[in-house]
Amino acid sequence: MLKSQHNAWVHACATVAVIAAGLLFDVSPSEWCWLVLAIMAVWTAEALNTAFEFLADVASPEFHPLVKHSKDVAAGAVLVSAIGAVIIGLFVLGPHALELVK
Repeated sequence: MLKSQHNAWVHACATVAVIAAGLLFDVSPSEWCWLVLAIMAVWTAEALNTAFEFLADVASPEFHPLVKHSKDVAAGAVLVSAIGAVIIGLFVLGPHALELVK
């Protein structure tokens, strides 16, 4: 996935940043559960999207509008999971960051 999908590298960088922030802020075990769940959701969505795109390309090598729409929906699922992960990250890491700023 990292070889073929540019966005996977974005997710990898975000994963490293979230883990580093969690370690820096010494988050609680329950907060780690939320962060791991968010990371897992994004990576799962990205993996399923990548698999779906590969399968669609094999099934319909020529352009087809329905294939385009289905790929857009799969990519949208990744976006939804990424937005959810950002929200979870803000809820979990935000208060720790505010304490650091004070």
